[in-house]
Amino acid sequence: MTPDTLSVTNPLKYKSTPVPMPETSPSLQPPSLVSPASESPIKARVSQLNFYYGDYRALKDINLDIREKRVTALIGPSGCGKTTYLRCFNRMHDLYPGNRYEGEIMLYPDEVNIIGPKVDPIEVRMRISMVFQKPNPFPKSIYENVAYGLRVRGVRKRSLLDDKVEEALKGAALWDEVKDRLHDLAFTLSGGQQQRMCIARALATDPEILLFDEPTSALDPIATARIEELIAQLKDRVTIIIVTHNMQQAARVSDYTAFMYLGELVEMGDTPTIFTNPSKKQTEDYITGRYG
Repeated sequence: MTPDTLSVTNPLKYKSTPVPMPETSPSLQPPSLVSPASESPIKARVSQLNFYYGDYRALKDINLDIREKRVTALIGPSGCGKTTYLRCFNRMHDLYPGNRYEGEIMLYPDEVNIIGPKVDPIEVRMRISMVFQKPNPFPKSIYENVAYGLRVRGVRKRSLLDDKVEEALKGAALWDEVKDRLHDLAFTLSGGQQQRMCIARALATDPEILLFDEPTSALDPIATARIEELIAQLKDRVTIIIVTHNMQQAARVSDYTAFMYLGELVEMGDTPTIFTNPSKKQTEDYITGRYG
């Protein structure tokens, strides 16, 4: 599947009413989307997900539920498929020819497969935003960086842009530091500030899921602590999935942890259990540093 073959039909219309569910196996239709243990509804259900870079199968039959307004951490050694999995959620793989998906990522409450061929990947990226490993500010002002997604969506009214930019910067705990320099180039910010600005840019379109790909790996300990505090605050308003190589960070910030190895999901559970009493020896070996 490539971007130039995507249908313009868009059942994932932003903030739309629920659309009819595509044809799926009855086994993928759960009677309830609420976990008895957490009382947190399922926001996304990944079923039999395979992903291919050309002929190479990078993800193998992944089945995983993502809980609403919770933080799910993905851990595992380099090359295990964490980032590949993360990028399936906002269709980043569509940007390159030869990549293809199999299976489903069902987004609730819409009940639509977001990797289906009739779903517009641009709308997916508005609802499922991503923050990358290194800050990636555009060569624009702080204001225009944060307003970028809104302008892509067609928002032109200045007062609305002003309100949304301020709201997003406050949500990223950056407003007080930049409110008097909104028209300065984003590159004038420190590394930690740039990453928080990228989080503000992701928040500006009111995403339902926020993806973090090792968001603190290029930051110093003080900036890292601020990002982790921010993640703890953001989960009250948005569902979060974070890829991290830092075991301590996963334990600090996440409610659920999934361990991946060689493109497969080895184990997933609530974070305290995964870190203190994993059911798989492979998970225990990785967490205790025997490999990885």
